Amino acid sequence: MGLNCGIVGLPNVGKSTIFSALTSAPAEAANYPFCTIEPNVGVVHVPDPRMEKIGAIIGPEKMVPAIVEFVDIAGLVKGASKGEGLGNQFLGHIRQVGATCHVVRCFEDDDIIHVAGKVDPVSDIEVINIELALADLETVTKRIQNLDKMLKSQDKIVQNKAKIAKPVLERLKATLEEGHPGRSLDLNEDEKDSIADLQLITMKKMLYVCNVDEDSILEDNEHVKKVKELAKKDNSDVITICGKIESEIASLESKEEKAAFLSDIGITESGLSKMIKAGYEMLEMKTYFTAGVKEVRAWTFPKGAKAPQAAAVIHTDFEKGFIKAEVFHCDDLFQYGSEAKVKEAGKFRIEGKEYEVKDGDIMHFRFNV
Repeated sequence: MGLNCGIVGLPNVGKSTIFSALTSAPAEAANYPFCTIEPNVGVVHVPDPRMEKIGAIIGPEKMVPAIVEFVDIAGLVKGASKGEGLGNQFLGHIRQVGATCHVVRCFEDDDIIHVAGKVDPVSDIEVINIELALADLETVTKRIQNLDKMLKSQDKIVQNKAKIAKPVLERLKATLEEGHPGRSLDLNEDEKDSIADLQLITMKKMLYVCNVDEDSILEDNEHVKKVKELAKKDNSDVITICGKIESEIASLESKEEKAAFLSDIGITESGLSKMIKAGYEMLEMKTYFTAGVKEVRAWTFPKGAKAPQAAAVIHTDFEKGFIKAEVFHCDDLFQYGSEAKVKEAGKFRIEGKEYEVKDGDIMHFRFNV
């Protein structure tokens, strides 16, 4: 799975505007479909107040936050699964990302053309979901047709995987034929693993990003309420964002100016900040820190990783020559105020290869290559 989030949606819903604000890098945005054909890629910092607290205690020379990559994929249209509107190309881009953020237009504006001629977010979502479901249906149908060969394989691993996959694929086929995403099925880990190699688009986690007007930031409008009702059915989350406001925030230079702007409109956190954190969580990534006077750095590791695998994020030699990890949690640092006092309190530990790294751990690795 890619360590990135794809931003998808119909043309003219505000994807490129949001992407530009997200990355503070200009993406082509125009009032007509397909102005974005090749996907724009941007790397953004993951907001993490814990890192600021660690830095305030340790006073490092520099701070290096965790990052997540966003990919602005061109607007999909009805018929994309059959190649309409460069659909095959766009669907190929979506297959490469680890999770998707679906920007949905939830604002009225006569000056901005809607491809369907009216603002109807539920209909917009269904258009995208059906196209993605049809693309996955083709993939699932082909695999079902090849199952007999796999079930007769002399390789027991292939044979067992096919036995697990068969009922899963049949359930998926029925779900996709109804235009519903694969993630709406309640599959266990073994069932998910049996079809993982298919890289099904609709099995990816989805975040619905409701792009609203300025008046709907503090209170959901009717469009947003309908999106939230729909999202419950396919196990997806929803956030509200105003692309216009986020563009204004992105143009401000200092943190103080941005904080004052947010305060003036009555919110404490920008929509983009919520979107970045949601994307990071959808990818099931966690953060540990290395902390010293030279540098405090956030490192991204997959949920459930053991200490050697987490160490490999810094350098593969750390995993190869792993000996032990010195560990304490950032919460202990915040409580006791220094590493020395954390040790005095008995919260400083030496962990081995089987230690499962926790989100928020502060670590130092001992290794020998």
